[in-house]
Amino acid sequence: MSTSLFAKEEKKIEVKKMFDSIAGRYDLLNRVLSVGIDKYWRKKALKLSRLNKDTILLDMACGTGDVAIQARKYGVTKIFGADFSYNMLSLFNKKVNWISGKDFQTAAEFIPLKESVVTNVTVSFGVRNFYDIPLAFREFRRVINKGGRATILEFAMPKNPLIKGFYKFYFKNILPLVGKMVSGHPMAYDYLPDSVEDFDKNVDLVKLFKDAGFSKVDRYLFTFGIVQVVVAEK
Repeated sequence: MSTSLFAKEEKKIEVKKMFDSIAGRYDLLNRVLSVGIDKYWRKKALKLSRLNKDTILLDMACGTGDVAIQARKYGVTKIFGADFSYNMLSLFNKKVNWISGKDFQTAAEFIPLKESVVTNVTVSFGVRNFYDIPLAFREFRRVINKGGRATILEFAMPKNPLIKGFYKFYFKNILPLVGKMVSGHPMAYDYLPDSVEDFDKNVDLVKLFKDAGFSKVDRYLFTFGIVQVVVAEK
């Protein structure tokens, strides 16, 4: 196995271990660490996705079901939930047992669905944990039907120097400490500060979607530029 493949495999294992261990407190962590603004971000992302009662949604890295619950407010009931963490999926099933779909324990790079079977794919704060984003985006395009959309909600680095300075201080000093206290996991969210900055410098989601064959890609920034929503249409 090459060094890069080994690193990707190691990342998969470590990410899965961490999310399995904090699944029970994941919702509380999201509310505390974002001061509740994460609900607003998901609402904006799903509105831009143009969901409706005819939507067939694949929520990738679905976690405990926050996106699915918000999607239901737009009339969506046909939802597939997919996550690499078994414990997250277990909680997803308990919270959204009303969906007419099923869940998959899988990575985004290998989706167990046929071609052109969903209208939308969503990923909420999960794309940084993918071990091969280009491959995942090609999989998204494969399972989405013509005219369908893939929507990514993810952190970004703000451009304003003052906001960026505060943001980096919060991510490096406050967030990991609070994450450990609330989750009970000794290394929960230690990876987040570096991963957000590294992701912002090295990953161009718009370009990756276009490279994967999506025809129209739009990017939106919210809350002083600390969060981005990227919507790609097939």
